[in-house]
Amino acid sequence: MPMSRLNSAISSPVRAGQTAPKVGIVSLGCAKNLVDAEIMLGSILQRGMQITSRAEEADVLVINTCAFIDSAKEESIEAILEAHQQRGWQAKPGQKLIVSGCMSQRFAKELRAQMPEVDAFIGLDQVKDLGAIVEQLLTGRGEPGFRDAAGSSAAGVIASGYNFVTKRPTYIPDYDTPRFRLTPSHSAYLKIAEGCNHPCSFCVIPQMRGRHRSRPPHSILMEVRALVAEGVKEINLISQDTTYYGMDLWPEKAGPRQRIDSSRGPTLAALLREIEKIEGEFWVRLLYTHPAHWSAELIETIAASRKVARYVDMPLQHIDEGMLGRMRRETSRAHIEDLIVALRRGIPGLAIRTTFIVGFPGETEAEFASLLEFIERIRFERLGIFKYSQEEGSRAAKMPGQVPARLKNERYSRAMIAQQRIAREIAAEKIGRELTLLVDEPLVARTEADAPDVDTRVILAQAAPVGEFVRRTVTGSRGYDLLA
Repeated sequence: MPMSRLNSAISSPVRAGQTAPKVGIVSLGCAKNLVDAEIMLGSILQRGMQITSRAEEADVLVINTCAFIDSAKEESIEAILEAHQQRGWQAKPGQKLIVSGCMSQRFAKELRAQMPEVDAFIGLDQVKDLGAIVEQLLTGRGEPGFRDAAGSSAAGVIASGYNFVTKRPTYIPDYDTPRFRLTPSHSAYLKIAEGCNHPCSFCVIPQMRGRHRSRPPHSILMEVRALVAEGVKEINLISQDTTYYGMDLWPEKAGPRQRIDSSRGPTLAALLREIEKIEGEFWVRLLYTHPAHWSAELIETIAASRKVARYVDMPLQHIDEGMLGRMRRETSRAHIEDLIVALRRGIPGLAIRTTFIVGFPGETEAEFASLLEFIERIRFERLGIFKYSQEEGSRAAKMPGQVPARLKNERYSRAMIAQQRIAREIAAEKIGRELTLLVDEPLVARTEADAPDVDTRVILAQAAPVGEFVRRTVTGSRGYDLLA
């Protein structure tokens, strides 16, 4: 795992003759959480500590949690409890346990009362400070002015557990923020913004990650140049709402479906044009785009680019007009239909990935049938289905007409069966075509239409150099995967 953008000046708490503390991390959830984990590990290395992939030999173990849906919270809780149990018989004596991530950000106060075995909770504002927090936890000596959420920094607080979580996160990384990348050396995630301004009734992400805040363009461009210099071939741009990038920096307030062009201030389109100028052979992939903020300028920019992958990740969540209104998606059916036509017409060869929610409160059979018809007619190249999760604190959690689990499961199966057929047909259409592939393993690669970890793969008949682009002819398909 390559170490990326660590400052040359290392401030180490380790004294002569001492062994550097070892820190391990278990990161759950999405790519945005993974970037937070990379920043936390960068902070550890910056302070002269060591990273270990073996939980049992860590002096401090960090569980980086997810709280997006119930199953993610359950997985996070299980990971915390398992880590604590292993401390009793397998781990280093005196091992400390830190909980970070979205669940910690949202529920730190409650978790601190329910999980006294956790030594510290940190939030999204503290990812850059993990090194200092670990030092404080191990030595009992805090830095001047570095305190937990209760204002405590004395060593005596360790017995009752630290809570460093601040209520409304404001942090966002910069190009020189120390990071230890956890992705393969040829692929990286680049967080261009943090937080979200959308009022979706099923979601609590704005409550956890705060308001949308964009990084300055120069900061992103500096990071892209550094990644390309390291040999990265695929840069995945991520945020909660990638198409809203820069609009929070405009002199005038920008809302959904407003006129979006670069004359009003920074935009994603302008950013992509600057990335296009950077020398090197690499892909730029757009993840987490919101349909409310696409523009003709952005479509034209992608179409003219040699480096932006012909791939768009655009979660739509539903298509029925009534459902979109209850979900508070800030888009209409007509807007979505017109946007898909414009995307496919304007960007030849485009692959669209989307996600939908089934079983949202009040969803009728007719509304689900409308969604199913839309899926079968539009034929998305990549599609995922979520079963609605009743999230505490969301508007939808209190809505009448909560759909029974049995019906959610049935609708999930019907939608996925339809998409499986479509995916097989789309895969069959690629047989005989020669495609550019990015090689992840000697016999495993991906096309331009496949994001890492979530989409399909290409199984190679002959080994190819890892981390390089190759041209291969598709010879068949197996399930979702292609053969070449």
